[in-house]
Amino acid sequence: MTPNPSRRLVLGAAAAVPVALTLGTPAAHAADSAYVMGYFTESTNLGDGTDYGLHLAVSTDGLRWMPLNQNNPVVTPTEGALGLRDPFILRKQDGTFVVLATDLKGTDWSYVSQYVHVWNSTDLRTFTGYHRLKLHDMNTHSWAPEAFWDAGRGQYALIYSAVNSSGHNVIMVNYTTDFVTASAPQVFFDPGYDVIDGDMAVGVNGVNYLYFKKNQTLVGARSTSLAPGSFTEFSTGVAHGGTEAPTLVKSLTSGTWWLWGDTYTPNGVFYAWQSTDLSAGTWTALDQRTYTQPVNSKHCGITTITSTQYTNLVAKWGAPTWNRLKSYNYPARYVRHSNYVGRIDEYPVEPYKDSLWTIVPGLADSSGVSFQSVNYPTRYLRHYNYQLQLDVNDGTSTFAGDATFYRTAGLADSGWSSFRSYNNPTRYIRHSNYVLRIDPVSTTTEKQDATFYVGY
Repeated sequence: MTPNPSRRLVLGAAAAVPVALTLGTPAAHAADSAYVMGYFTESTNLGDGTDYGLHLAVSTDGLRWMPLNQNNPVVTPTEGALGLRDPFILRKQDGTFVVLATDLKGTDWSYVSQYVHVWNSTDLRTFTGYHRLKLHDMNTHSWAPEAFWDAGRGQYALIYSAVNSSGHNVIMVNYTTDFVTASAPQVFFDPGYDVIDGDMAVGVNGVNYLYFKKNQTLVGARSTSLAPGSFTEFSTGVAHGGTEAPTLVKSLTSGTWWLWGDTYTPNGVFYAWQSTDLSAGTWTALDQRTYTQPVNSKHCGITTITSTQYTNLVAKWGAPTWNRLKSYNYPARYVRHSNYVGRIDEYPVEPYKDSLWTIVPGLADSSGVSFQSVNYPTRYLRHYNYQLQLDVNDGTSTFAGDATFYRTAGLADSGWSSFRSYNNPTRYIRHSNYVLRIDPVSTTTEKQDATFYVGY
């Protein structure tokens, strides 16, 4: 059992969140040009960085994400378990949003809830009408709710995972027009084995796709209908260790589809795959250089938004006051301090704040930068005998010089960044055996070692 055991290991199941792609013509609105992600947070040891409220992040490319509200929740349930998992954001036919989520705080997979959390929002800046919606009378859960518009019925289909009389998790469905009352539950998808985390892409060249977790992998089923019981498994499974929570996202600028998955070995690492043809059912892993998840994020749901909505969300909730730095040639690793030594380690980092940095004007030259630790704010990254360590600022000019760097175009990729030492200007920050140093840089490998993505 992992420190944050997967419900899949306990009940053969998990929760889900996806992106809703509506069938039919939604209310007129400006063209979408960005994305919003809903998620909750868990650190690997369920300590600092764990929060079972609704978190939001935004992205202009659907791959690199900026958490809002300093990665704190924007709203938290006040009924049921008093926490959520697996939030899902749907833009309804009228252009407003509804947020659905599993009624569960923590990792008690035996917790029974016949309800899901529901919020309404016009703009994801204020949330109104909070309530829980009852979906069934069974002695089980209602995991990973998501919804999509079923144009043929003129209703929203709300799907979720529950253990029915079959004795295993199936995907259930209830129909609703208002997310206040719902029809009686029906079985939407039961292939005869345990399935959770259903995620839909509706009306793609006349075909509907349902992705879900099967064993430890993500697989898809499809149907030309939206009728319960009409979906047939067809795709090749993808995974990176134990993987759950499939989320299908369509690029706004190309024919590319992305499939996100959330792993639990270790807990909470997102991987992404891509395809240009959903009907093929095959996926290619994305290079981790191309995407960055919000810190501690779990089980995300992604939907598209307009540029105005993006701008308004950032104005309301604010950009983080801190950054993370990803290694170019080891993109699973981030700059962090450990025992006051600067190094790169694989995400997730524990404690996670070891990898958060406030990038401030350079202590020796304000046109440069210095890296202030978030969890040890009196300490800065500085070089000493060419190795980077986290030391208390003693106010001397020597310390200021050692802790100041000039940010330049990345030596291995100009879209990334490199950092040249202020007082040793022939040397750059680079990693060697995962430890950070300042060294002269000339070879291709050294240039890669000295290149970082400054994100969140």
